[in-house]
Amino acid sequence: MVMNLSRPTLPFVLLLTFASIFLHSKPILAQEVEDQKEFNYISGSEKGPERWGELHEEWADCKKGDLQSPIDLLNKRVEVVTNLGKLKRSYKPSNATLKNRGHDIMLQWNGDAGSIEINGTEFELRQLHWHSPSEHTINGNRFDLEAHLVHVSADNRIAVIGVMYDIGRSDSLLSELEEKIRSLAGNKTQENVGVVDPRHVKIGGIKYYRYLGSLTTPPCTEGVIWTINRKIMTVSREQVTALREAVHDHAEKNARPLQPINHRKIYLFSPRHRPQGQSNN
Repeated sequence: MVMNLSRPTLPFVLLLTFASIFLHSKPILAQEVEDQKEFNYISGSEKGPERWGELHEEWADCKKGDLQSPIDLLNKRVEVVTNLGKLKRSYKPSNATLKNRGHDIMLQWNGDAGSIEINGTEFELRQLHWHSPSEHTINGNRFDLEAHLVHVSADNRIAVIGVMYDIGRSDSLLSELEEKIRSLAGNKTQENVGVVDPRHVKIGGIKYYRYLGSLTTPPCTEGVIWTINRKIMTVSREQVTALREAVHDHAEKNARPLQPINHRKIYLFSPRHRPQGQSNN
């Protein structure tokens, strides 16, 4: 249900919101698994999503966790708030390497590519990777592509920005990388791409969803602060095809199934939101 927060109680409620997210977020010692042979996305297979939590003891969260990602961002479960603040991105160009991890294509920055700030904590940008189709959905609608920008704080907390795309005009960053991505379709596992500016990841709009979840690949560690851009961007069909053809066969569709919300709070930052009956002008 959407909550209309009155002005006198809003700061206090938001304080509790921030406290809840940061108290339940935690240092994440187990990073995403790099070796694609460890798991796959084939439903019903021995290494498929339903079995991830049984493959290794340290992957138990994939099966038993209560804060798993991805989820459906359903309007009736979202609380609209106005004071989360605009997403503060302070990115800068840095040398990067494009890697074929078998289950996805990852762009890893080798130097200081800048950071984002969430509730006064700085999270440094480390890498970007893509899932096709999208992992998160909005009101049950799945999109053609989802990019994850992964950030890490000084105390090893993880914050991920998710950007979803529908087929349409080409994405500018993928246009820069498309030739290099195609070169990874064979046996080559990585390609130096020189300086890449993360500011070329177009987000558009200022509305975003915020919730506490997990990594979407094993070990599915929980405590990840998710920020999902509300505006749907566009990507060309050829760019999605290039990403799919570069990875191994079983990962051409590399989206984890939706996970239970389990009464989690999902917030939508909308600076112009007004209670029903009031103008947005």
